[in-house]
Amino acid sequence: MTSLRIALAGLLFASAGAMAQDCTAPDVPELPDGGQSSMEQMLEGQKAVKAFQAANLEYMSCLDPQISAAQARAIAEDASDADKATLKSLEEAYNAAVSREEELAGQFNTEIREYKAANPG
Repeated sequence: MTSLRIALAGLLFASAGAMAQDCTAPDVPELPDGGQSSMEQMLEGQKAVKAFQAANLEYMSCLDPQISAAQARAIAEDASDADKATLKSLEEAYNAAVSREEELAGQFNTEIREYKAANPG
């Protein structure tokens, strides 16, 4: 179910991200199954999460100047509906990036708890 939510968020994210022409959203990594994985696999999962977080931060940093420019256009007296729509799309892309990162972190924390339950002590 969580994978489905991440996939749906990814679709929203990708469509909104199309407005951010120079910015590329990172792919969400596959996480290990905490109940079935070895310590080594969990550590690899942790590295993948950290790499995603770094790439996602870079993506959001790429969006920042585009959002600022779109905000300036959207509040101008002669702002068009397209200017306002561009701003909305960029803000949605940014917010989706934040949500994807939070969801991934939450999912990985769940896998860690499952790993600890399967490997007590």
